[in-house]
Amino acid sequence: MMDFAVVIALVLCALTVPGFGDTGSGKAQSCSDIRQFYNGNGFSLKGVPQSEISGEHLRICPQGYTCCTSVMEDSLSNLSRTEMQGLIRDAGRALQASLNGQYKAFDDYLLELLNRSEVVLQESYPPVLGFLYTQNTRVFSDLYTELRRYYRGSNINIEEALNEFWARLLERLFKGANGQYLIGDDYLECVSKQSETLRPFGDTPRDLKLKVTRTFVAARSFVQGLVISGEVVRKVSQVPLSPECVRAIMKMTYCRHCRGVPSARPCANYCANVLKGCLANHADLDTEWRNLADAMLQVANRFEGASSVNVVFLSLPKRISEAITTMMDNIDTFNTKVFQACGNLREGGTSNIGLEEVKKRGKVTVQDSPTSGARLEKLVSDVSRRLRDMQSYWVSLPSTLCSDRVATRAQGDDKCWNGMARARYLPEVMGDGLASQINNPEVEIDITKPDMTIRQQIMQLKIMTNRLRNAFNGNDVDFQDTIFYMYKVGCKWKSTFQPAELACIINSLKSNSTTF
Repeated sequence: MMDFAVVIALVLCALTVPGFGDTGSGKAQSCSDIRQFYNGNGFSLKGVPQSEISGEHLRICPQGYTCCTSVMEDSLSNLSRTEMQGLIRDAGRALQASLNGQYKAFDDYLLELLNRSEVVLQESYPPVLGFLYTQNTRVFSDLYTELRRYYRGSNINIEEALNEFWARLLERLFKGANGQYLIGDDYLECVSKQSETLRPFGDTPRDLKLKVTRTFVAARSFVQGLVISGEVVRKVSQVPLSPECVRAIMKMTYCRHCRGVPSARPCANYCANVLKGCLANHADLDTEWRNLADAMLQVANRFEGASSVNVVFLSLPKRISEAITTMMDNIDTFNTKVFQACGNLREGGTSNIGLEEVKKRGKVTVQDSPTSGARLEKLVSDVSRRLRDMQSYWVSLPSTLCSDRVATRAQGDDKCWNGMARARYLPEVMGDGLASQINNPEVEIDITKPDMTIRQQIMQLKIMTNRLRNAFNGNDVDFQDTIFYMYKVGCKWKSTFQPAELACIINSLKSNSTTF
């Protein structure tokens, strides 16, 4: 009987030994560590155990002996979600701030160039043109206004704006040089029609239109690319974590506290699998994100050389003065041919300035403005380096977050937290992107349901990349690309994105069969 009683006692002792933490003690472990941690994060200690309890109630953490109640598990789950979303947003804000800084530097510089160009024109023209300039300042100021509006993204055809400038300038100069005549609107319309064949300004309008258009298209598209990429980062970084992801992050982050091993940081590969699953949709941005960066680097090359923004912006006054000089030098011939084509004019004008007076004033001369090539070179160099650095942002985000704040850095650590205990993590690391997560051991993911917000941002990247590629080739393409793309993939367009329209776009993107 004595032997049987001893056996019973031994069995009972074995059954009551807690499987908690890493200790071999048969005594219930104290919960003082997690009580301090829990209270330090702003939670009430009401209901928090003094020592471990049985964990059958746990829904996320391992159900061994634990210091966590269901309420604690929910609180720590919400905390882990808030913290991880904060880490993702902080990383996004850092990149967005960098892109916004590059945008502001370029934007300030380009507008400064345009302002300097206009100031040079305003200071150089009045002494020579006199009345012809002061009576027609609006023609010149309107040109710079239109150039600024175009650069700012207004729906303006820059070639038409330049054509309008030359047409108005021709009319004003013709009237000023022939002030002794009565010249009506119909006659001026006839004069404008002759300009294509008579070319009063020589080759300057055609040459300037080509260079100005290419430069402004490139400049506008480039700064828009910086803005759009920053907006994509902002919107994607705010995409909430899925419930399945929150469970996985809680298990990785705070279940070790519940389990009694708070000092064991998550295993590196374990963290990688959790975040590759949670950020799978983010990683699907990778291809179009790299395409955008490559296209922006190509366009950045347009800012250097003979067609750089420095040269083109600051040469506008000189090129316009060359055109005016060409017309004044050949005004007799031009007048003769216009009179032949449009008919003779009757005298009776009110202007005191006639053809001979214009000739006496001489040529408009504009000194070359010193360019700040070194400043532009540094801007291009800085933004090019940043664009190259950011190319792998979305696929490297999981490893960045893990190494910076979450996991141990030792890949072979056998004393790290693997989600169940302090031990080595054995599963292999998943690939990048949604399709690669089908067998992710840590996060349950339906790979057939991509995130709608992120798919919409993928489309925005495609559209912006298309704009940049057109800009590199000197073609002006506005944001009607969105409508063009929807028609191309067979999606109907309304004034705003509707669920059906967005689903249509997403299906076309998933097929990977549609390219610009």
